[in-house]
Amino acid sequence: MSERLQTGDAAPAFTLPDADGKQVSLADHKGRKVIVYFYPAALTPGCTKQACDFTDNLDFLAGHGYDVIGISPDKPEKLAKFREKEDLKVTLLGDPDKKVLEAYGAFGEKKLYGKTVTGVIRSTVILDEEGKVERALYNVKATGHVAKIIKDLGL
Repeated sequence: MSERLQTGDAAPAFTLPDADGKQVSLADHKGRKVIVYFYPAALTPGCTKQACDFTDNLDFLAGHGYDVIGISPDKPEKLAKFREKEDLKVTLLGDPDKKVLEAYGAFGEKKLYGKTVTGVIRSTVILDEEGKVERALYNVKATGHVAKIIKDLGL
């Protein structure tokens, strides 16, 4: 199981394809605060709710200096379908080999319906302008999570 990130850790660098297949790097966001959230699969109910919540609050978060990036193991084609179907505005990146998910501690053993399985751990990592971990939240709930982040950040 991958190690979970702690406050003050340097965020692992990454470059992943977005829904259009264009490479996006964490370094592209240097100087901005970044909310990186990890979700199991595009086009599923919980992940749709979470992505829509981030989209609905994107302008508000951007106004407070935050960029939002969603990462799942999905391929760009599925991310594009997800974006179109739900009219999503957040940046969605695909990590099919799960290397970034593992680097952020967002892939490993978890409980699902009482069974222990290996998969994506719904997580959110909030980075400061220098790329350091401000907060690392693991096993978060899809519903109400964005509102909780906004409240916890005092926005």
